[in-house]
Amino acid sequence: MEQSNPQGKLLIGADDCNNSNNESFNNVLSERLSRRDMMKMSAGLIGATMFGSFMSGCNDEATPLASSAAAAALLAFTPVAKNLNDVVTVADGYTAKVLYRLGDPIKVGISDYANDGTNTGDFESRSGDCHDGMTYFGLKSNNSGYDHNNSTNGLLCINHEYINQTYLHTVAEVAAINNASRVASQVDKEMAAHGVAVIQVSNSSTGFALDKTSKYNRRVTATTPMELRGAASGSAYTKTLYSTDGRATRGTVNNCANGYTPWGTYLTCEENWNGYFTADVRTGKELVAFNRYGLKTSSRYGWESVYPQWKATVSAADATADYRNVANTFGYNVEIDPFNPTSTPIKRTAMGRFAHEGAWPAKATAGKPVVFYMGDDSRGEYIYKYVSTQVWNPADANGGLATGSKYLDNGTLYVAKFNANGTGIWLKLDISEPAIATYATYAFADVSDVAIHTRIAADARGATKMDRPEWGGVHPTTGEVYMTLTNNSDRAKTGKPGLDEANPRYYADGSSKGNVNGHIIRWKESEPSATTFVWDIYLFGAQSAVDAGGDNAYYQANVNISGLTADNDFSSADGLWFSEATSGLMWIQTDDGAYTDTTNCMMLAALPGSVNDGATTAIKSLAVPTNVNADQTVTTRVGAKPTATKLKRFLVGPVECEITGIAETPDGKTIFVNVQHPGEDGTTTALTSNWPDGGTARPRSSTIVITKNDGGIVGS
Repeated sequence: MEQSNPQGKLLIGADDCNNSNNESFNNVLSERLSRRDMMKMSAGLIGATMFGSFMSGCNDEATPLASSAAAAALLAFTPVAKNLNDVVTVADGYTAKVLYRLGDPIKVGISDYANDGTNTGDFESRSGDCHDGMTYFGLKSNNSGYDHNNSTNGLLCINHEYINQTYLHTVAEVAAINNASRVASQVDKEMAAHGVAVIQVSNSSTGFALDKTSKYNRRVTATTPMELRGAASGSAYTKTLYSTDGRATRGTVNNCANGYTPWGTYLTCEENWNGYFTADVRTGKELVAFNRYGLKTSSRYGWESVYPQWKATVSAADATADYRNVANTFGYNVEIDPFNPTSTPIKRTAMGRFAHEGAWPAKATAGKPVVFYMGDDSRGEYIYKYVSTQVWNPADANGGLATGSKYLDNGTLYVAKFNANGTGIWLKLDISEPAIATYATYAFADVSDVAIHTRIAADARGATKMDRPEWGGVHPTTGEVYMTLTNNSDRAKTGKPGLDEANPRYYADGSSKGNVNGHIIRWKESEPSATTFVWDIYLFGAQSAVDAGGDNAYYQANVNISGLTADNDFSSADGLWFSEATSGLMWIQTDDGAYTDTTNCMMLAALPGSVNDGATTAIKSLAVPTNVNADQTVTTRVGAKPTATKLKRFLVGPVECEITGIAETPDGKTIFVNVQHPGEDGTTTALTSNWPDGGTARPRSSTIVITKNDGGIVGS
């Protein structure tokens, strides 16, 4: 997710660090869509021959809707109007209740949060900041172990991505913060406010509430001991003063989206971790690696001025006596067992190292590999897939971290290449691949080198550059995979990819230019472990009405390509999630800076179609970037336009928030949604939001619970 400081400046992590010569997603689509005959084959012949058996197989395994009447009832609610109110506005007939706020105690004996910056010393027993991805795990009736079907008592695993220093500290402390010389007590609080929370929540006559007496409640923070497992564990690249054998590290940070496993564990994903370290000037391979991952000589919060483990610098005779390699121990998916509060989290290095937005599992099938899809959230980065070597055995359910080692420490990592003819291929990332073994830009040494420098290996294989791959999701009945491409203003800059079929819209929205509102791509495979796929663009974000004085006819045809209306227009899709209870209701959440003059960020509900259900569409751009010499008309494949019954706005959040993270109870009657950084542009003397406490209170990131007033399925 793109993060800003209180002054609104872009922070490290969303920068374009991909200077490879690989084709951009745009150029691939341009070639693809100029071949009309191939498009027809992609939509017809390929779909009929390549995927006929696949579709029947998925449907056989999927959980069906309770009834056709239930399917028809989805999205029956009245759409929520866009607004700039400092409240959570949810569809009529629903109630949203605050469950878990920044600073709330998660254990007995911890005082209520003062919300004025004075709390200190006990933050590892409180809610962290900037709530993000999360998952609900039902508990067995005896309150011990995983029960996928329990909708009244369970564990919520919640990411706490980063912090808002302005609201975490006192007014005087904020004014005095100097990254070159931090105060230990402040840094301790900030590190504890990062990471993950595991909390037990139970439903009663008054709704869900946090159980502070639960033995499961715990915080995993930026200082928690972690194991390194998989290809990078024990390598020369991960040895530090803390772990001289390279098999351990401390902490997890910038935990954005997430995932879960078929064996009942949680995956938290380290996204913009690079900004937490200071790095010195390196040479040779290390220089290539540091530049490719965006490591800089300054850090985001200045923690290194207090604790040396945040200094990725050379200060001793070898790597076992300093922290020059510490950044190599971050950038992974971290597996946590929510049912074992004394267990040590494990970073699964075989799944690659990059800005992990999330890890979304395909449905596990007995006798087939376990598969996860992943996005690297930066401009011009890639989409990945992990396929386990071991095939799924249902007897491994509830196996905990030991089962995780079986499936996640040994597998094949792939990166996506989107071909011009509407097909795609997953390219293997392995030292045995000639393109990697002989890559001129970076001399890979072994399998650990590939696991740690995944981005560079993907460059070598010629993967397709994408527009900030963010959240993904796997449709529970069709198996099709969707991924949000949030936006990319770089296309307006000299030297960056210009207009083409994958990103055909170039226009201005205030000071923003380029692919301002983003889009959602999707693909279909014969089975999750397949190395080929077909794809199209599901949905383009846009505002429904042209700005005053604009050419409405042109705008509707060439910018609002998906035909969005006032009831479902949006910008910068970020979060994306499928409901299993409804067998395919999709939730779309936004993290937007281009439409916020009209509305706060939002969440929409959708009933998507399928790959290649739309048509080729010619799109004309009148305002072109500086590296394009003339107006252009490009043709792309767009999914079927969503009707009023297929896409609706369900919720609008408070001022300056991001709506992110979602989980549901197995019966679909309760969903949990996170409201991140409300009032992020305010100051302690000029608050722009007081949500959720109201009055003159500082704003607090929070988890809310949404239920339907008649007790029905959420989204119906």
